[in-house]
Amino acid sequence: MEKKIIKEREESRVEWEGLEEWLRGKMQGHIQDILEEEVTSLLGRARSERKTTVDGSEGYRNGYGKPRRLTLSNGTVEVRRPRVRGTADRFESRILPLFKRRSEQVDELLPELYLHGLAEGDFDLALRGLLGEKAPISASSVARLKEKWHGELLAWQQRSLKDLEVAYLWADGIYVKAGFDKEKAAVLVVLGALRDGTKVILALRSGYRESTESWAELLRDLKGRGLRAPRLVIADGNLGLWGALAQVYPEAGEQRCWNHKIVNVLDRVPKKKHRQAKLFLRQIAYATTRDECEELKKKFTAWCEKQGCSDASRILDRDWERMVTFFDFPAEHWQHLRTTNPVESPFAALRLRTDAAKRFKKVENATAVIWKMLLVAERRFRRLKYPELVELVFRGVRFIDGVIQSQQQEDAAA
Repeated sequence: MEKKIIKEREESRVEWEGLEEWLRGKMQGHIQDILEEEVTSLLGRARSERKTTVDGSEGYRNGYGKPRRLTLSNGTVEVRRPRVRGTADRFESRILPLFKRRSEQVDELLPELYLHGLAEGDFDLALRGLLGEKAPISASSVARLKEKWHGELLAWQQRSLKDLEVAYLWADGIYVKAGFDKEKAAVLVVLGALRDGTKVILALRSGYRESTESWAELLRDLKGRGLRAPRLVIADGNLGLWGALAQVYPEAGEQRCWNHKIVNVLDRVPKKKHRQAKLFLRQIAYATTRDECEELKKKFTAWCEKQGCSDASRILDRDWERMVTFFDFPAEHWQHLRTTNPVESPFAALRLRTDAAKRFKKVENATAVIWKMLLVAERRFRRLKYPELVELVFRGVRFIDGVIQSQQQEDAAA
């Protein structure tokens, strides 16, 4: 009895160890059966039956093509495409198109892995362990895939934007190690929040971060493809965007990033005073009303004079109106509007990739890779909090110190 139990356990262990191979075999047989059913549907008869088609030509099976490997997300199988002759219509399989060697899910997996830092040379080893030894994926596969991204990026850059209803827009640029120019090349990125609160990548192209003309060209392209002016644009103060915005979307509100401003101010404060200065600046940025914000700024100016760093207060005062625009929008959205974090956060993963990779020879190559990785990241973008308020912002409803204004309050203020 004991020997029987041990034998059953051993047989169970063998079956478990071979489970993956058994499942792939079942999947392979199922795919082959579907291919056969497609031919039967085309010819109107099962194997060994003959029938003349309507146009007088006879269709018949003509063996099989060479075995080909098909990689799916759960492994790699080998199938043979049935061949058909003498039909008016060419046999085209719906489940196994010509020249396809990977499923769409596997193609989506490649940029995801690339995004997380897997180098081209590591793909072959890593994916064969996941998808089987016969998986037709290698460094050259990834290189060909990146070439394909160039064409997809071009089509994406020409798509119509007339149906998009954008309330907020964030803009920034990421420097890449590309080309041999003395000037630093950047990839300019624009992120938008739609009236339902979802965030989408609107534009991505190479250019110069501080160049007004680079940003003007990008904005003119967006407008030419139908994008209406957003209610508010958030960006770093050093961008050439602001001059471009005045040319293309002068009606849009403008908000400078507080994170960048704080860094610029602290550059003029002695290091031993940074902690206290940061506390002052955060209180200013997170004030609950515009009046409170102004009062805190005055206190910081007086503090700077006592510490002998008046330059710091002048840096804070510079372009002040663009620093406090967020008070004219819902308080529930201020955490999204004070900084460019919504567009900078995806860049953290991009910098992992671009820093780990070798220097790109061309800016265009870097742009295509970054675009594909941003689209992967876009699927995980969270909606803005209180999306119903984004709808009100899009419709032009007025807010004062983050609070919606009723008609009576507006009349009283007038």
